Amino acid sequence: MSYYRHHVFFCCNQRPAPEKCCANAGAGEMQQYAKKRIKELGLAGKGRVRINKAGCLDRCEEGPVIVVYPEDVWYTYVDHDDIDEIIDRHVIGGQIVERLRI
Repeated sequence: MSYYRHHVFFCCNQRPAPEKCCANAGAGEMQQYAKKRIKELGLAGKGRVRINKAGCLDRCEEGPVIVVYPEDVWYTYVDHDDIDEIIDRHVIGGQIVERLRI
């Protein structure tokens, strides 16, 4: 059994301009938003959900990106509504959000 039921990694990589990178798309702020929301929902901790920052996940051209384990599902997002949908439908509900999947 995994230590966490779901482990979510936000690419927060910063690349020099003009290269595309997740950090320039607000990844750090979105990671903090997701972490706060998981805590507010009482889902954080051992055996539950962990939201982490990651260095380069090597998919910045498709980003910003997150990956949800253990399912190994990659997503892109635009705003808080997208993050909420990933949390509500995938992390809580177990359904992959196809419209955001990469």
